[in-house]
Amino acid sequence: MTTFRRFLRKRFFPWKLVIVALIFITFVFLIQREVVGRDLQEEPWLKDIVDKRDAVLGMMMGAVNNFRDAMPKMQIKAPVRQHDTADSKPCLNGYYTAAELKPYLERPSQDPSAPGASGKAFPTDKLSPEQQKEKEKGEAKHCFNLFASDQISLSRDLGPDTRPPECIEQKVKRCPPLPTTSIIIVFHNEAWSTLLRTVYSVLHTSPAIFLKEIILVDDASVDDYLKEPLDDYVKQLHIVKVVRQKERKGLITARLLGAAVATGDVLTFLDAHCECFHGWLEPLLARIAENYTVVVSPDITTIDLNTFEFMKPSPYGQNHNRGNFDWGLSFGWESLPDHEKKRRKDETYPIKTPTFAGGLFSISKEYFYDIGSYDEKMEIWGGENIEMSFRVWQCGGQLEIIPCSVVGHVFRTKSPHTFPKGTQVIARNEVRLAEVWMDDYKEIFYRRNQQAAQMAKEESFGDISQRLKLRQNLKCKNFSWYLKNVYPEVFLPDLIPLRFGAVKNMGKESCLDAGENNEGGKQLILYPCHGLGGNQYFEYSTHHEIRHNIQKELCLHATAEAVTLEECQFKGQNTHVTVEEKWELREDHLIVHPVSNMCLTAKEEHPSLEPCNPADRFQKWTFI
Repeated sequence: MTTFRRFLRKRFFPWKLVIVALIFITFVFLIQREVVGRDLQEEPWLKDIVDKRDAVLGMMMGAVNNFRDAMPKMQIKAPVRQHDTADSKPCLNGYYTAAELKPYLERPSQDPSAPGASGKAFPTDKLSPEQQKEKEKGEAKHCFNLFASDQISLSRDLGPDTRPPECIEQKVKRCPPLPTTSIIIVFHNEAWSTLLRTVYSVLHTSPAIFLKEIILVDDASVDDYLKEPLDDYVKQLHIVKVVRQKERKGLITARLLGAAVATGDVLTFLDAHCECFHGWLEPLLARIAENYTVVVSPDITTIDLNTFEFMKPSPYGQNHNRGNFDWGLSFGWESLPDHEKKRRKDETYPIKTPTFAGGLFSISKEYFYDIGSYDEKMEIWGGENIEMSFRVWQCGGQLEIIPCSVVGHVFRTKSPHTFPKGTQVIARNEVRLAEVWMDDYKEIFYRRNQQAAQMAKEESFGDISQRLKLRQNLKCKNFSWYLKNVYPEVFLPDLIPLRFGAVKNMGKESCLDAGENNEGGKQLILYPCHGLGGNQYFEYSTHHEIRHNIQKELCLHATAEAVTLEECQFKGQNTHVTVEEKWELREDHLIVHPVSNMCLTAKEEHPSLEPCNPADRFQKWTFI
């Protein structure tokens, strides 16, 4: 027994134990052969012995395996490298360095006294008669001061970075890696200086590692300088290329062409008269890297159309705007609601916006096509930005404005371009978006646009089956959801107002008219009835207001002095109709102002109040 204990204490005990186990297994194997050699049917008493032998053998094999696994591993196996999945991209920790974020093209040295240097205004008050004539000629063609633009360097700088400190100090994370982008700029008969200043502005401010290409899409320009001379000029810029549409098809089709040839991960659309401020691109790409379903716009600032002064951002932040829409389906700007101001901690936080202007934005190329790109059957331009706004939100995406990204834009007061098929294409585009995305709320729009209503009635807006199928396939939410969750601040007019249409006076055979550019505070006018809605569209609401609510919610507001259009005091939620804006429509066609007990009359140049007289035809009105 002592000898056996000494044997167990030896360091080679595991090996000896294995040898003993093997001898035992050999012994059992010999017994098995002897037993199995006999017919169990003839020797039934052996069956019990065989079953016990199998159980013992199983226990012994398990023990041997356990001993084998317990033995020290003398060989080290090579590590198994985990391969990246197809969707993941390798990236390093930390932040991009300044050297890595160098622009594609360094800006040449600047003369601080040059015209427009540092984004300053070009002086227009001391032009010679010849220069003034040149200025007027450029304004007639382009609707901005081309003479001033032509005097300013194509590579002008915009002065020091005046964005808030948190924007300037914001670092760009390496992980997730920022995507590359293709810049797409559509132009039609654009001025040479504004087009190329846009291109150079991108080259001077965009990190080379992210800038894949700049694609200029020519929408059938007729000016000779935009043909072969432009092709030859951009060859020196290497990553700039021109693609062309042989016939004028408009912004929507041209952007689809640009997207089709783009090779970047992100599509960035710019207009042809822009200038990019310091650090404009990185915040847009960083947000898309975080969430590829976010469609992001820069904070758009103004380049003065007369002096080309660049309105720089304030280092103290500013009162931002976001996009909205009115029930005539026009885009507009509004101040941020309180809940959005409270949500944002500083200027690096994006602004959620119900709609976007649509001229300047970035979107993942993959998501652009997943979400339905543009409605290919919309024509020229008009309504495409509202359509995309509704679609992105209703189908699970988001629209945001990135305040740390600043791009200047020349805002013209009118378009210098013609519509090959007339301006009715805008109404047609709007009907298409209303039919696909607005559900029953489309009727609010149709009441305000008689041309659109007629198209809807005649179904002359083209086939929308593919767009309806897209909505179904993407499992998009309805328009009620959009109004409740995305834009609860919007005033919702009566779905079925008590009266609506033009308000015709029986004595003058003219209609109430808001007049030109009446955004509130002005008297109404009387104008021949035209039946097109617009300035002559009014609603008699269930709250007894007479509303003119095309672009703004304006109400007939009566005082002792005059009847004017003013911003409606009833805005829904916790507001009410004031006595100045409450009216009664009587069966004898008088429009009575109850608090003054006076009636609306067309006897004077402007509609006014006077004591009620049912026999006076100038006091009789009817909705038509």
